[in-house]
Amino acid sequence: MEIFIGADYRGFEKKQMLIEYLKAQGHTVTDEGAFTYSEGDDFNDPAIAVAKNVRENRGSMGILICDSAHGVTMQANRFRGIRAAHCDNTESAILAREHDDANVLCLSAHFMDDARMRDIVMTFLTVDFTNLERRVRRINRLDEREDYD
Repeated sequence: MEIFIGADYRGFEKKQMLIEYLKAQGHTVTDEGAFTYSEGDDFNDPAIAVAKNVRENRGSMGILICDSAHGVTMQANRFRGIRAAHCDNTESAILAREHDDANVLCLSAHFMDDARMRDIVMTFLTVDFTNLERRVRRINRLDEREDYD
């Protein structure tokens, strides 16, 4: 699977760990930054890069990591076609994929250890969307927008 991954400084070490882990599992992984540990950098740039790449590469997945996972989730979800889900356990990862066809997994560097993070990632990557009419309808509505002046 093609995976785009990004993190701010708080998720930098976790991102490096996941890149090695995912490559060892046979996945194609593209690092979208941060490329060096730089305390105080912004989560926005890697989140934007991952969201754009997932949107442009049908069938790919994204992984984003920051301190709480809230910032990267909010940033990624600003892009049409992106369904970023903050998952803190395998059950939420299953539901994000089965019910909402999430294509970007957002993780908290602060609240989880490496083993838990790997479990959540592998669950997210292996569960398929349950293609029911009501779920497709709901997902399609996510990209409805109002224009504001």
